[in-house]
Amino acid sequence: MADNSFSIDVAAIRDRARRKMTDGPVTEGYGRSAGEVIGVLNDVLATEIVCWMRYARHAISATGIDRAQVAAEFSEHADEERDHAMRAAERISQLGGDPDFDPKTLAERSHTTYETFDDGDLKGMLEENLVAERIVIESYQEIIRWLGDGDVTTRRIMEDILAEEEEHADDLMDLLGN
Repeated sequence: MADNSFSIDVAAIRDRARRKMTDGPVTEGYGRSAGEVIGVLNDVLATEIVCWMRYARHAISATGIDRAQVAAEFSEHADEERDHAMRAAERISQLGGDPDFDPKTLAERSHTTYETFDDGDLKGMLEENLVAERIVIESYQEIIRWLGDGDVTTRRIMEDILAEEEEHADDLMDLLGN
């Protein structure tokens, strides 16, 4: 019968913690390349900023009989996308990286696009945001699978963000009447 007791060498952990203080939260148990995770998170950061800007623009430019309800939903989603961006940026910093907020490269690094509707077309805005949410959902599912147990903290952050993105897609489906 296997011994299922928990055992840990606390003295060795204490020693490693003191020797490698400058590594911050990245310990020997970290199972990914911090540089690779930072790169992926910088793309997530760009994606979330583009989504925030698109939702904010749509909230302001929406017109028509259902404008108030749709604009309120877009504003709420914009706030949540900004929060997602900040969570990604904070994790990048924790891992020893620099969050890339460079406006010149945001659109290039984003998984989604920034589409505007000068005519205030609510249906077009809803559909475009639903497409963007579906792109993000699929991208983030892949990131979560890739992270696996190699970086549990980043995986959990991404899982929380993914759950909110799925809520956004559901909200948009409701507004579209689907």
